[in-house]
Amino acid sequence: MSQHTHSNVLVDTQFLFEHLNHPNIRLIQADMNPETYNTGHIPGAVFWNITTDLLLPDYRINFDSVAWQKLLENSGITNQTTVITYGDFAATGAWLFWLFKVFGHNDVRVLNGGYQKWLSEGRPVAVDSQAIPPTEYQLQTPDANLRAFFDDVQQFIGKTDAILVDVRTPQEYSGEWFFMQPPQGTERAGHIPGAVSMYYELALNEDGTFKSVEELQTLYTSKNITADKQVITYCAVGGRSAHTWFVLKYLLGYTKVRNYDGSWNEWSRIPNIAIE
Repeated sequence: MSQHTHSNVLVDTQFLFEHLNHPNIRLIQADMNPETYNTGHIPGAVFWNITTDLLLPDYRINFDSVAWQKLLENSGITNQTTVITYGDFAATGAWLFWLFKVFGHNDVRVLNGGYQKWLSEGRPVAVDSQAIPPTEYQLQTPDANLRAFFDDVQQFIGKTDAILVDVRTPQEYSGEWFFMQPPQGTERAGHIPGAVSMYYELALNEDGTFKSVEELQTLYTSKNITADKQVITYCAVGGRSAHTWFVLKYLLGYTKVRNYDGSWNEWSRIPNIAIE
């Protein structure tokens, strides 16, 4: 079994267990409900609320640099900190990884298997949060090259050297389901014309860890998602698609992949735009 292209971006549970008290490591857990954290989390983890810390009221990702810098400083993160990410939701760790990379953080890693694997192994769990001394963080200009925008997606439709990857559930892709709540106002269900359906969790083993390189290559090439193409991933709000972005770029070594963080939340609201 060959190693993932950037194996240093994944941390296994044993490594984390051995380095829980390392002074230069900061563990971040993000979830939509604080109760998930309060009822049990990995010792030393700092909680980020997805709804209030990372998303705007319209479910778009908050890219405000001042807010992001404050969040990092209040979490005890410096530019030299090794950040390890995870969440109760399978895509959360990779989504946080993508966000850290957008804002230029150098050393960020994903806990392979996440909280699910940590619990299954009977490893220690804490219920109390610790006081974190604030730090100073020098924020970089966000890297727009990791993001795809509405105009980029429009230009992808119909191109032979490019592919749109819809990583939502097959039911969301077909229009049978709608993320979080029924469509409101001008929102519609369905998918972007020409997009290929590839549910993001197919990249994971039953224990939540990432599949081998060989398995991942077989999975994506079966849908013609190959490294020679320009790839844009999308989902509902940009979280699950960041997970697939992470797999393609950092585990398989694709060089031309971006995440459309506006995703279906944006596309579905635009009147008269084509959908399937």
